[in-house]
Amino acid sequence: MAKILVVDDAKFMRLTLSSILSKANHEVIGEAENGKEAVELYRQLNPDLVTMDITMPEMNGLDAVKLIKKENPSAVIIMCSAMGQSKMVVEAIEAGAKDFIVKPFDEGRVLEAINRVLT
Repeated sequence: MAKILVVDDAKFMRLTLSSILSKANHEVIGEAENGKEAVELYRQLNPDLVTMDITMPEMNGLDAVKLIKKENPSAVIIMCSAMGQSKMVVEAIEAGAKDFIVKPFDEGRVLEAINRVLT
């Protein structure tokens, strides 16, 4: 069981992801709706894993990943992206994200990615 921070500007996406994670016995310890909030909550909560949307207001997911990884190089982050954002996914992986999952979320793929990066 992992402590997870869910980051997405769409409440529906956060709820969907939180539901998938909770069913798999992971604990969602926080939710953020932009990259700035994500960085602040990461510092406070020190989660085992972060799921990070790419496109968000105030600070996008790429910038948030870079900041979190700069402060904590061992941070485990999975990017979430809509189809057609492959260039950004590559940038996110280069910035330190461990994997990515595509929206709309497929429960099996989400859990597979999470289990892979946590082992």
